[in-house]
Amino acid sequence: MSVSSTSIQPRAGSLPPLGAPGLAALAVLILGTLALGAAYGTAHGALFLVGGALGISLYHAAFGFTSAWRVFIADGRGRGLRVQMILLALTVILFFPFLSSGTLFGHEVSGFVSPAGTGVIVGAFMFGVGMQLGGGCASGTLFTAGGGNARMLVTLFFFIVGSVLATVHFDWWASLPALPPMSLTGLGPVAGILVSLAIFGAIAAITVLVEKKRNGALEQPPEAPRHGLARYLRGPWPLVAGAVALALLNFATLSLAGRPWGITSAFALWGAKGAQLIGIDPTAWAYWQAPGNARALAESVFADVTSVMDFGIIAGAMLAAALAGKFAPSLDIPLRSILAAVVGGLLLGYGARIAYGCNIGAYFSGIASGSLHGYLWAVAAFAGNILGVKLRPWFFLERSAIRRMDG
Repeated sequence: MSVSSTSIQPRAGSLPPLGAPGLAALAVLILGTLALGAAYGTAHGALFLVGGALGISLYHAAFGFTSAWRVFIADGRGRGLRVQMILLALTVILFFPFLSSGTLFGHEVSGFVSPAGTGVIVGAFMFGVGMQLGGGCASGTLFTAGGGNARMLVTLFFFIVGSVLATVHFDWWASLPALPPMSLTGLGPVAGILVSLAIFGAIAAITVLVEKKRNGALEQPPEAPRHGLARYLRGPWPLVAGAVALALLNFATLSLAGRPWGITSAFALWGAKGAQLIGIDPTAWAYWQAPGNARALAESVFADVTSVMDFGIIAGAMLAAALAGKFAPSLDIPLRSILAAVVGGLLLGYGARIAYGCNIGAYFSGIASGSLHGYLWAVAAFAGNILGVKLRPWFFLERSAIRRMDG
């Protein structure tokens, strides 16, 4: 007689049985790090492990950009947004001195700084709508899928489809009016950091005013079911702890890869390779003729840093779900929810490509790089989230169900 890990109640402070999924995830993280390090170099293997740590952090902290934006729009609760400002502040402080100098630990580094124009506005707006319909952002899709949310596998599949479709038209979007790439790091590290912190502080202050006006008082963090080491091994983590972990891991990515953390360029790559398998030649599209993209398409996905980190996020989230005793996938998904995942995934994928990134590559890492396009992305994506929140009731009939689905 077999017993599932979710039916066993561990003693306080002890670890639950990992079960087959947890053991498999742990094995993948260990063996994958060693294999990738041997094949592509130590830094490459280390980045897979950084991806695993990101997956654990995202899952245990339930660090969902989507839910934080939705709760603020729908209920005026801003705790999640304020923690995002802490995340951005920490990362800017870590990044700006080295991005300004161009070197970190003796290696060249550069940020994600892209043109700010029509493609960013339209793409980020599409992405914002997709966040609410798909039930997650780029990082949220990966960590919730890895954590056993079967519906998010649907979102992820169509995220990939939308991403590769955007590469067909990418050159047209890139030709539309846009400001040239600009970054606050050009002000110098100290001035750039101070301006950034002033912006983050102003946004946090606005969330406080809105929350007090609509709810009378600020929301308090929920009571932790566990304390001490058990809380950090099995979750849930405090949101601020998740923010600190993500900031440090993005800095580790900068030091190892020479650029910040990104997610969705890999989705376009996976989609293009899938297109090749069914007889479609993506090399005819201008996007895949750019030297870096052409090289990525010609090589193994395991040579691509972003792909490797994405695989690590999925494995890390699966391990975290097993540690929490919550890895229990269910295929009982309402039809309207599946439809939302399809539409949301397509919007997420297409929007991310034409906007030069997602909530990680454009919002988190873009703003951490001081890029104007990152700030423009945030404004347009927030507007898209407002529309997405208004559309959600048609797809998700019960409010409680909405909250359980989001990553």
